[in-house]
Amino acid sequence: MGEAFIGVDVGTGSARAGVFDAAGRLLASAKKPIAIWREAGEIVEHSSEDIWRAATGAVREAVAAAGLAAMDVKGVSFDATCSLVVLDANGASLPVGPSGDPKRDVIVWMDHRAVGEADFINRGGYDALRYVGGKISPEMEPPKLLWLARNMPDTFSRAGHFFDLTDFLTWRASGATARSVCTVTCKWTYLAHEKRWPREFFDSVGLSGLCGNSFARIGAEVVEPGAPLAAGLTEEAAEAMGLAPGLPVGAGLIDAHAGALGTLGASRGGEKADPRRRLALILGTSACCMAVADEARFVGGVWGPYFSALTPGQWLAEGGQSAFGAAIDHLMGAHPAFAEIKQRGGDKAFEDMENEILARAGSLSRAALLAKDLHVLPDFIGNRSPFADPAARGAVIGLDLRADRQSLLELYVAALVGLAHGVGQIIETLEAGGYGFDMLVVSGGAARSKLVRQLIADATQKRVGAPETSEPVLLGAAMLAAVAAGRHTVASAMSAMSRLAEETAPQTGEIAAFHARKRRAFLLIQETERRIRAAMHE
Repeated sequence: MGEAFIGVDVGTGSARAGVFDAAGRLLASAKKPIAIWREAGEIVEHSSEDIWRAATGAVREAVAAAGLAAMDVKGVSFDATCSLVVLDANGASLPVGPSGDPKRDVIVWMDHRAVGEADFINRGGYDALRYVGGKISPEMEPPKLLWLARNMPDTFSRAGHFFDLTDFLTWRASGATARSVCTVTCKWTYLAHEKRWPREFFDSVGLSGLCGNSFARIGAEVVEPGAPLAAGLTEEAAEAMGLAPGLPVGAGLIDAHAGALGTLGASRGGEKADPRRRLALILGTSACCMAVADEARFVGGVWGPYFSALTPGQWLAEGGQSAFGAAIDHLMGAHPAFAEIKQRGGDKAFEDMENEILARAGSLSRAALLAKDLHVLPDFIGNRSPFADPAARGAVIGLDLRADRQSLLELYVAALVGLAHGVGQIIETLEAGGYGFDMLVVSGGAARSKLVRQLIADATQKRVGAPETSEPVLLGAAMLAAVAAGRHTVASAMSAMSRLAEETAPQTGEIAAFHARKRRAFLLIQETERRIRAAMHE
């Protein structure tokens, strides 16, 4: 058996592990659910211990499924959502919400309890905010930290470690408290291009308590993704995973960024790609759009630019939609006809719906015509890009009183088209800021759908590339494992371990004209939603 590398991905609802060979081919994967708690006030929480148990269990199961011995595995790395983990100085869990339960020690990325704190920070106009698109999001860590300082001062004062979830996982695996430049630059305002924390920012917003001891509570040491950590896998972690102690552990990435790493450099027919001409589109619970450049490009409403947060020496820009899969799930769950389809189809419910849509429409592109008179603005938990407006909300225009299967299919298509035009709006904003894209490369669960890929291609008028691997996010994490093991640099891993399987071309003519009208409708609804909010708060 040749060498193998493990990538571990922790999302909003599960922990997954993938075992890959040196060429980036998936040998086996496994998935374990994780608990999630939701409360009033937009509170969403996890348990770090539950997450660690799920992650290690997924690794053990995936390695067994691949038929590997522990010594065949040469490295492991992690990616995760940008959720906040709070522990005391001894590594014990601390409560982060009104429940007071210390087991619930993780504020999930999509938790919006800190909207007020984000507004307070943004009113200060701090220079550090230039590197998060001009406005900080409540999904980032400083607003959440400020919320804890204001509302749970005992937890805040007792905390010895504030970890991004990815860095928590590498700490549990290796014992190293080093943070990834990806996590702290993209979500904590670390200035990677200056290799420093912005002390003046933390002092000004009321978080000076984080500045002592060289910022040890949030990261005294910051390393690049893939850097080998400490002495490798600890004996305790090795036992939990069924792997060898001392196995190289690579500094990780945020989950969407792992998807970008696993796709941006994907070769096609042996031809190397230029990642600077591609947009990585990661479609999960939320959607992320990522682009790299050799110079810093400041684009309003787009997070970044972040130095070396994905690829060494380059600047990363990140746009996105706060709800993608979550928007689909919400709309479908609210429709009376979906329960029966879900009961009959189970995990294949959406696949069954798409097959029926194709049969009715005659082609993937013409499926969009089913949503001619039904329009969805998918900003149900705010607009991440290009407006950085967490108060924005979604809308559905054109509803009637039907509750049958046909109306469900129309709503599903309308939601996908609305999401696709949201992506198109982000792309236009990035290209106005100096980027130019030849292709969108997709990853994430929704990206497996041919209908989703075609609608995005048609709405954006861009080619859409699908990766060869079925698990590009896991592959991105496994690439870092190969880097930590000394088998690759980040750049060489991107080209050697990732390949495109197919491309989807945008349709012209009637379909392009239809989407031009849909884009105008999308923008009109978006503007109307803003004007209504303004009118109601006069």
